[in-house]
Amino acid sequence: MTRGTTFRETMSGTVRLDDGRVRPVRLDLRASADRVLRPLGTTEARVEGRVRIAGLADDPRLTGELEISPLAARRIRYRLAFTADGRRLVLDGWKSVTPRRPVTSMTVLPFTLYEDARPIGTGTLRFRPVRSLAPFLASFRFPLRDDPDALAAPRWKGAAGRTEVWYTTVTDPATGTGLWLHHELTAPADGSAAYAHGWAAVFPKEGPVRHARFGPLPWTPGGPGFTAAGVSAGPGRLAGEAGAMRWELTEQAAGATLFTFPRWSWRHPLLPAAQILPAARATYDGTFAHEDGTLVLEGAPGASARIYGHGNARRWSWLHADLGGGDVLEIVAAVSMRPGLRRLPPLVFLALRRNGRTWPRRPERSAIGWAGALRFRAAIGLPTWTVTGRAGLRRIRVTVTQPPDLTLALDYTDPDGSHATCHNCERADVDVRLDRWWGRWRPEAHWHLDGTAHAEVGTR
Repeated sequence: MTRGTTFRETMSGTVRLDDGRVRPVRLDLRASADRVLRPLGTTEARVEGRVRIAGLADDPRLTGELEISPLAARRIRYRLAFTADGRRLVLDGWKSVTPRRPVTSMTVLPFTLYEDARPIGTGTLRFRPVRSLAPFLASFRFPLRDDPDALAAPRWKGAAGRTEVWYTTVTDPATGTGLWLHHELTAPADGSAAYAHGWAAVFPKEGPVRHARFGPLPWTPGGPGFTAAGVSAGPGRLAGEAGAMRWELTEQAAGATLFTFPRWSWRHPLLPAAQILPAARATYDGTFAHEDGTLVLEGAPGASARIYGHGNARRWSWLHADLGGGDVLEIVAAVSMRPGLRRLPPLVFLALRRNGRTWPRRPERSAIGWAGALRFRAAIGLPTWTVTGRAGLRRIRVTVTQPPDLTLALDYTDPDGSHATCHNCERADVDVRLDRWWGRWRPEAHWHLDGTAHAEVGTR
């Protein structure tokens, strides 16, 4: 575990396109580095945010890289990719740092705009110290960083009655198709040999939902993640086949680790189960072949998550929603199978990462409440379920709709041999309303996703 660095930056200026038109440009960026900035060295950082070019682009899913080397290389370089009317563009430029003009050289960014490696415009962006310096400095954070590769490693140490899951959900931006890859290790409660199994499913925008299973297969420990007979889900790569489905994907983390459950519950498995996202957001490239064709993914948004515990809940609901602009919402609401807990309402674990910060600050707040127990509530059902709650000066209402024709029902087998049924939809709709208390409740943010959320309801 190490310290990282995050900060926000806003720049504005103009770009002259190759047809002679001059357009205003604005960048709102969030940078994230896996280490503390090194003033005398070079620091690489990931960038995400929003780009607006008047009449050409307004993309809240900008991604890219930032090279911060003000003394070693005397430059701060930006390479940012975004979409404009279906065209994939890249903004490439750098601030040339010099002691002769320290303020100007640190605040002026000349750049070139490319499409398919062909320059289509040039421009200049400026950081405005008078109005932007204070929020820029206030945005710096030095959070603890977990190693995503280490979090992908198997947790199981040979105990009976355990299950461990690696799962990935993706939305293809070109076709609107949703994908679900599920990899599971099951160690039966009766002490018999552990086995690996799983499935793949495709949720097209038009046409039926299809899925195929693989396994059960012998479990072979020692890999960096899930590995069984040619099917793998490890750091940066997913590959395998199930029935007529075959996939070969690379994964690029685009967000820090998100602990939906308390951090201690992953390190010390005292709860019936715990879930984490080694990268709260990620992008995927590669191919996914199925009966009706082959998807070619390029920068497809999604996420991979982990579960470790004793089995499935009595009832549960789950949501992963990429809200755009780097914001993400993760929800797990569940009723435990343990005696004494199974009669309680669903415990809600909710994590909203917005503007680089996670609310509620601690996962326990949504599960057991704050200034009153069970302040977060879930109404689990189909095709619509809801979660509402309040922590501090904010309250939230989440409404999830899983269209019946886009929801896949699959059987789960717990380590004790009991069964549960999950109803999964990788093209769900979600409406999220966030309010803040300013003497009265006032709207703070609203998101609506049409067919790009990932959701599930489990029953017995």
